[in-house]
Amino acid sequence: MTLPMIGITLDSEDPGGYSKLPWYALRQNYCDAVADAGGLPLPLPHNPELAAAYLDRIDGLVITGGAFDVDPALFGAATRHDTVKLKGRRTAFELAIVQGALDRNLPILGICGGEQLLAVALGGSLIQHIPDEIDAPLAHEQPNPRTEPGHDVTVVAGTLLARIAGCDAIPVNSAHHQAVKAVPAHILVNATTSDGVIEGIEDPARRFCLGVQWHPEYAISPADTAIFRAFIEASRT
Repeated sequence: MTLPMIGITLDSEDPGGYSKLPWYALRQNYCDAVADAGGLPLPLPHNPELAAAYLDRIDGLVITGGAFDVDPALFGAATRHDTVKLKGRRTAFELAIVQGALDRNLPILGICGGEQLLAVALGGSLIQHIPDEIDAPLAHEQPNPRTEPGHDVTVVAGTLLARIAGCDAIPVNSAHHQAVKAVPAHILVNATTSDGVIEGIEDPARRFCLGVQWHPEYAISPADTAIFRAFIEASRT
């Protein structure tokens, strides 16, 4: 069986640490999760002008997370919270390739910050800093290791995520200070936490368009591996 080629967006860092020049980075478990589910991982550097060429070659797209934020100007915010950290070239590339993937109805899986970027590309908005906008929030930047759950999410019945997970609650890790605030009416919220934070979105009109706020590449629960299997299966068609 031919392996579907899955584009995975890289993170980028300024000089220092690994190299004296700017460098790309990607945790191995992103690629492992794709390969274990039956896909061929292909990390994607940040060349917005090459987005269409990448899309000609890949069968599915994973938008990864990272320690940065989507520019609030992209969802119409008049101000920027002091905690917001930008990576302009990465965001420009990810928006270009996500919008191209949406135009082609290519399967998309957005993870953590990738879910937030997907929400913005679909016409949604973001909470810029959860502690400033949510009363009595959970520890969305969990103190325990990311290989362990930080809290549970409640899965909305009847959604793609519910069909994939086969349960109404998932234990997840949590590593974010922002979250999806609102989405257009045609976009479904598929998971939330007890403090009301949106933890997942999807577009039911598309082949596979799913965003989750946690990191399923850590495979903390059976639902995490099921998400990757369903994404890869959608990328075969």
